[in-house]
Amino acid sequence: MASNPPAPEAPAPSRRSTETFGYGDYRTDEGPWEEWNPTAESIRPVRGRHRVAKQRGGLARSSTVLGVGVIAAVGAGGMASANTGKPPVSISMPDLPSVGSLLTDDKEAAEDAAAALSSVGTSTDDTTQSAADAGESLRSRIMAQAESQQGQMESKAQAAAEAAAAKAASDAAAKAEQEAKAKAAAAKKKVEEEAKRKAEAERLAELAKEYTLPTSSYTITSTFGQAGSYWSSGYHTGLDFAAPTGTLIKAVHSGTITEAGWAGSYGYRTILTLDDGTELWFAHQSSISVSVGQKVATGDVIGRVGATGNVTGAHLHLEVHPGGSSSGIDPGAWLRSKGINP
Repeated sequence: MASNPPAPEAPAPSRRSTETFGYGDYRTDEGPWEEWNPTAESIRPVRGRHRVAKQRGGLARSSTVLGVGVIAAVGAGGMASANTGKPPVSISMPDLPSVGSLLTDDKEAAEDAAAALSSVGTSTDDTTQSAADAGESLRSRIMAQAESQQGQMESKAQAAAEAAAAKAASDAAAKAEQEAKAKAAAAKKKVEEEAKRKAEAERLAELAKEYTLPTSSYTITSTFGQAGSYWSSGYHTGLDFAAPTGTLIKAVHSGTITEAGWAGSYGYRTILTLDDGTELWFAHQSSISVSVGQKVATGDVIGRVGATGNVTGAHLHLEVHPGGSSSGIDPGAWLRSKGINP
């Protein structure tokens, strides 16, 4: 087998090598120079335990990755701030690997360090997105609260409107009920009045069968209470039926003759007393056809019309004295109460 030849020895350093910087020839004004060779006597002893970190070839590569990660993180943060237009937010830096881990020849460790540094930009984007989400959440809560308040106001307004409508309907129903009651009461009253009128008409019709007018073919010339100088009392005390002399005078109702004869200013007068005590006076007769104590029925002839006594013409003067009293009442009203219209 061939053996490798020994390497040539390096030439010994020349004395001329004292030209340290190589800027020219040896200068005597600066010399003499000697080559510095540190020895144990010239180097200050190191105290304590100090280690110089071993530099390896991966330093440059790790430094490059570190710079790229920082630039990416800063760029991402700046772009996020510029895009959002919102005030800056705090950036949460992830835990970076130790310098020792960066200064390594291990490729996988370097890539992990670069990924950790690149995550700074991602964290910034996440923070910006979180701030945007928080703002949107606050806006949503405010809008929801406003909508809730609006809904409550609308509910109150609707409830008030429904209450007002219910009250108006209740008032209208009460008014309608009152009107209905009033109409019913008026109708009932009308029916009652009609029934009463009908009953009174029936009663008067029955009385009319028992009563009659004192004469026929007459004219009412003077009424009860009429004032004048013709009467001694100053007013008329009866009802005058003007008729020709000799016209028949009839008993208005059944009763008993209690007086028949001359009576001064009344001329010839007949008094008929009814069963209830009412006295009917027939005055100014031309003749009398009955006598005292005689019973007569309705329509019986008791005398004739004349002009005796204080008169200005032939007529029948009729007076009505309830219970035989001296003062009389209106004969016309009394006759109407018996179903007879003079």
